[in-house]
Amino acid sequence: MKKILSLVFLFAAFSSFAQIIHKRKLSMLGSPFEMTVVAKDTTEANIYINMAVGEVRRIENEISDWIPTTPISEVSRNAGIKPVKVPVEVFDLVERAIKISEITSGAFDISYASMDKIWKFDGSMKEMPTPEAIKKSVEKIGYKNIILDKKEHTIFLKMEGMKLGLGGIGQGYIADKIHVLLMSKGCNSGLVNVSGDIFAWGTQPNGKPWTVGIVNPLNKNKIFATFPLENSAVETSGSYEKFVIFDGKRYSHIIDPRTGYPAMGVVSVSVFAKQTEIADALATGIFVLGVDVGLDLVNQLKGIECIIVDDKGKIFASKGIDIKKYSK
Repeated sequence: MKKILSLVFLFAAFSSFAQIIHKRKLSMLGSPFEMTVVAKDTTEANIYINMAVGEVRRIENEISDWIPTTPISEVSRNAGIKPVKVPVEVFDLVERAIKISEITSGAFDISYASMDKIWKFDGSMKEMPTPEAIKKSVEKIGYKNIILDKKEHTIFLKMEGMKLGLGGIGQGYIADKIHVLLMSKGCNSGLVNVSGDIFAWGTQPNGKPWTVGIVNPLNKNKIFATFPLENSAVETSGSYEKFVIFDGKRYSHIIDPRTGYPAMGVVSVSVFAKQTEIADALATGIFVLGVDVGLDLVNQLKGIECIIVDDKGKIFASKGIDIKKYSK
């Protein structure tokens, strides 16, 4: 599920500090990728950023579902046939993804890649799919049919035709891994943005925290709130650019994997957490769950906060966020 990049970065002005802010924009994982580091000079900054790029490529070759040689692709190829032994890193990520599925009652599900692509959001759809087609489109989805063997580190998909897609959690995982790697190499401050999955650590050269501005999804030229990011993550999922309207109802491009119907009523979800991986997965799940159920879930999770904007432009926040304090 493609994330909508909806965060604007607000960097403090650089003056006479000993270190510099260095930023590089790339296209990786089929999406925008932006790496920002604080370093003593451009040479050191480029070393750090090159490390980050290398880490992206390493993990991509472990978890991508569109590269045929990855362990995840091998698991999908053997759906309904046999378990596949995978690296511990991959096994652990899938195990954590299943826990998010349990927390969200299946609203987040990495077996969503099994879904028949019957919804089109490129302007070509003229009528809704039939209820029969919608029901059939999700027949092979179900995280409970992902069988893990912790001792052997194998993954088995019970039904033939099942597929795994880690796009809804993998980008956040990559952001976290980049942070850990660069910190271990002496980069004490930076910000990684993997297509809207953002983690910031340390401070800017002037000692101020990194700051993100959250864009009003119904008025993309306006930031409605700014937040400091201090050794923490934020991820935004949105549907305000890709949707269809039938009989006056707005259907988003984010599909509920349990029903096959697009999520309705929400246009944007921003999740704040200490790990980008968690923010990434929960943002999708909360979007599908909707305002009331999504907020109720977040308010039960320690260290997690969120902001939801509904399709009428009304803003909702979890109990740990005072929107007025951060409003522009």
